[in-house]
Amino acid sequence: MKRIYDFSRNPSMRNYTISDLRALKGSDKKLSMANPANDAEVKACLDAGIDLFVVGGDQIEDVRRLAPHHFTGVGSSFAQFGSAQEIMDHAFEMMRKGGDLYYTLRSFDVMEKLANEGIPVQSHIGLIPTFSQYCGGLRGWGRKADEALKIFETLKRMEDVGVVAVEAECIAEEVLAAVNTKTSIVTFSLGSGMAGDVIMSFVADICGEASEEDKPPKHAHAFGQVGRLHKQIHEERVAALGAFHSEVAAQNFPYAETNISMHPGEQEKFLEALDKWSPTHQ
Repeated sequence: MKRIYDFSRNPSMRNYTISDLRALKGSDKKLSMANPANDAEVKACLDAGIDLFVVGGDQIEDVRRLAPHHFTGVGSSFAQFGSAQEIMDHAFEMMRKGGDLYYTLRSFDVMEKLANEGIPVQSHIGLIPTFSQYCGGLRGWGRKADEALKIFETLKRMEDVGVVAVEAECIAEEVLAAVNTKTSIVTFSLGSGMAGDVIMSFVADICGEASEEDKPPKHAHAFGQVGRLHKQIHEERVAALGAFHSEVAAQNFPYAETNISMHPGEQEKFLEALDKWSPTHQ
């Protein structure tokens, strides 16, 4: 645990810092990263020992409440803001609230502006679902040499404007292995092989939350069967609600043991008083 000052200049602690992530380059150490979406998932990730978090902007305060010292990246969606100034304002707000890294898909100019203000910037290479309409849908990247070289060129351009980290999504593993040693940018591998400095996956994929009808992406591997439990919980909930409805309709519920009764002798006194009641007693 490292002593730091956060971006609001409050003394704090972190399990990992930007410096620690950069030091992963050339080492044999791999860190795990996941995206807890609520309090229960944050607590589960903490108990499981997940190293790094990445969350949406509306979650950072909850994460800091539950995991005040855990390295957490936070950011915005592509179309969330229109202007560079709005993005800049949001980035500062997220960092003030405890973010350690700011994720953005916006232009190199915007990333450079953020980096110039001392904000650690994370971006995205390879498959970017937001832009999948431009590349023929959700698919792997870097399978051909020309596209692999484009990935490297984009990575170096990001490095030039001060980007600290990238999510490397669904890139051919040979490509990430080759380029990872040629950049100072920390790579978060999502379906891109072991060469990433950090290995990232989504909580829903890790826990196996997809239903039987869903077809998970190639990079998703379920280490659990939470989806099956969700289904069981739903079926049990429906059964319980159905039984309640039936008993109400049959005029069997509430049951005697669930009702409250007056103390002995009090009913008679109450009914006698009720019979004598008139508006003049108000």
